[in-house]
Amino acid sequence: MIRSAPAAIAASLLAGLTLAACGDPGSAVDQSPPTAAGVEGVPDSSLTEGARPSGQTLRTVRQRGRLHCGVHQGLVGFAYTDNRGRWRGFDVDFCRATAAAVLGNADAIRFSPLSARERFTALQSGEVDVLWRNTSWTLSRDASLGLDFGGVNYYDGQGFMVRRSLNLNSATELNGARICVQTGSTTELNLADYFRARGLRYEAVVVETEDQARSNYAREACDAFTADISALAAARTTMPNPQSHMILPEVISKEPLGPVVRQDDAQWADIVRWTLYAIVLAEELGVTSQNVDEMRRTSTNPDVRRLLGVEGGFGEMLGLGNDWAANAIRAVGNYGQIFDRNIGSGSPLDLERGLNAQWNAPRPGLMYAPPIR
Repeated sequence: MIRSAPAAIAASLLAGLTLAACGDPGSAVDQSPPTAAGVEGVPDSSLTEGARPSGQTLRTVRQRGRLHCGVHQGLVGFAYTDNRGRWRGFDVDFCRATAAAVLGNADAIRFSPLSARERFTALQSGEVDVLWRNTSWTLSRDASLGLDFGGVNYYDGQGFMVRRSLNLNSATELNGARICVQTGSTTELNLADYFRARGLRYEAVVVETEDQARSNYAREACDAFTADISALAAARTTMPNPQSHMILPEVISKEPLGPVVRQDDAQWADIVRWTLYAIVLAEELGVTSQNVDEMRRTSTNPDVRRLLGVEGGFGEMLGLGNDWAANAIRAVGNYGQIFDRNIGSGSPLDLERGLNAQWNAPRPGLMYAPPIR
């Protein structure tokens, strides 16, 4: 049995959730809804004459005047509230992009913080319109829950964080360890598979939320904490002495994370999917939140002109205004801007792009958007 480090770690993890990233647009926790679509307050550019008939979700969002977006309960860099109570983070920015594309207003959102156990029920019941919450795309979730995944906005994998004082170099040395893990997630299943395949023993310290798992690890109720590597990196920043903790080198799973919608509305699935693709494509084409309006006026690149709605009428195909993508990019920037600001070099997490680099980058990754044409 691995013995825990003798010195107890006692610190509040809530401090990390008050980080405010400089330049991050943010959104209030509970904002008053704007007026309904078609009346004052919603730009005409978000409504298109002659568009194909709207699906129920788009109609509901427009009638309500705001998007209901499901997010993580609190994960530094991805979805958290700052010290002014405003939602910030990587996934939060994709919520904002969706609201901007649909309503022309990135602040027209109600954020619903959801646990891993609650998230799918909240979406199925209509409590939220979309999940932008680190959710792994798997066959069983895609085929059996009445849900559709709208692409991948972050390629992740599961790992283990341990205290350096344990002098471990590999996850294979965790035989007999106590491991903190969140229930109701692929994390719990992957953990069991990894140890069973190697004939190793472990004691699962199972909790309801990721926050509880972090808390248990911090007070040494377990020897290791397992989660997506991005979540481990976020958790490490909240520790009193982050350098006292390390993420072991093994990546034990593939975790393609992305937005989820209900399966009964193909139009809404298209809107969410292509909002993601537009953000990814904007980086490839050099369109940013700063230059989007200038490029919309002056660019002669056909790909840019189609993306920004100058030609082609592609917004109408989605039931949106042709400036839908321009609105989203103007609000939050392109994929690289969102990444750097929240979880990359411009953030406390300082995560490398890795698999999340563009497909044509000097060090290529997997980020690739189908063409808008």
